[in-house]
Amino acid sequence: MRVVSLVPSLTEAVAVGAPGLLVGVTDWCTHPAGLDAERIGGTKNPDVARVVALAPDLVVANEEENRAADLAALTAAGLDVLVTEVRSLPQAFAELERVLVDGCGLARPGWLDAAERAWAAVRPGPQRRAVVPIWRRPWMVVGRDTFAGDLLARLGVHNVYAGHAERYPRIAIDELNAAGADLVVLPDEPYRFTAADGPEAFPELPAALVDGRQLTWYGPSLANAPAVIGAALGIDV
Repeated sequence: MRVVSLVPSLTEAVAVGAPGLLVGVTDWCTHPAGLDAERIGGTKNPDVARVVALAPDLVVANEEENRAADLAALTAAGLDVLVTEVRSLPQAFAELERVLVDGCGLARPGWLDAAERAWAAVRPGPQRRAVVPIWRRPWMVVGRDTFAGDLLARLGVHNVYAGHAERYPRIAIDELNAAGADLVVLPDEPYRFTAADGPEAFPELPAALVDGRQLTWYGPSLANAPAVIGAALGIDV
């Protein structure tokens, strides 16, 4: 079978068990290292002609990470495009099985079972309220109905903007600092927040620097995510 993945986390999910299936991946597909597959552009700007030329049996994509116009073009070219929707942990587990088992014809991987066990064992820490920036210049934060927000909630961290009308709203920094949070969670993707770039904008809030792959990717990293994110938040899960 020949598979093109337009989503970094799905690339890793397929490659861990069957790297030979992948004939095309995006420029942002960094895991696993050394993946031998053709690079076909970014998640938002894939080279549709190159994808078609690879003649894949299946293209795996995501409704949030990939543009509808590109997916429509691939479908119009006669390709089978499996589009995932992942806005919660249960959805992630279901969609991973759909991609790997139903789409790629693989056996259900052991890491998926391990991830379900790891999250089922989580006991939330003390309830805290957080703002979760994903970008600056302009400032953007995690809003309603997001995978990252769902993971944090399971660890006892309530996203202050979980009820916002937008999923990734732009919020002025003064408003973020006045939002009533007692924590700022700073992942290192899509914007690469670091100890020297991000915490200084929130002088009154403790900052938790979090591995963005653990917080936003749905794949093998989910098995370790409770422990890794919990450690960054100071929670013993």
